[in-house]
Amino acid sequence: MTPDIGVLDRAQKQRTLHEAGLVALALITSTTTLVCCALPIMLVSIAGLGAFVASMSSTFPILIELSQHKEWVFGLSGAALTVAGWMVWRPGRSCPTDPVLARWCDTFQMWNRRLVVVSGVIWSIGFFAAFLALPLRVALGG
Repeated sequence: MTPDIGVLDRAQKQRTLHEAGLVALALITSTTTLVCCALPIMLVSIAGLGAFVASMSSTFPILIELSQHKEWVFGLSGAALTVAGWMVWRPGRSCPTDPVLARWCDTFQMWNRRLVVVSGVIWSIGFFAAFLALPLRVALGG
């Protein structure tokens, strides 16, 4: 059972929502790196779906813009992910002593940590596909 957020005071709600916003931003930006850069490369090279990628690029022109500026996309999303990770694992973090608030805080921290890890995995896959896959293939003679 998830504790009720209504029992938190205003300052705790504001800190909690601020942290949740940063974690959500990290998840969204890391997913953007996957969609703009890794997914098209993987669809074309592994599944041979070049026509599908061309269709998606013409339907959603923002994908072309994102892939042309992938250094900025990865830099900003990596910074957001770093800040979110620091917010979740920073030293001195503690939960209130009230049992209801402590249970709510523990649940929230657990889900935030999971989301930051998932975001990090997504970002790493995108980074590998966008910057490392082709040089490694060329270096290995493929």
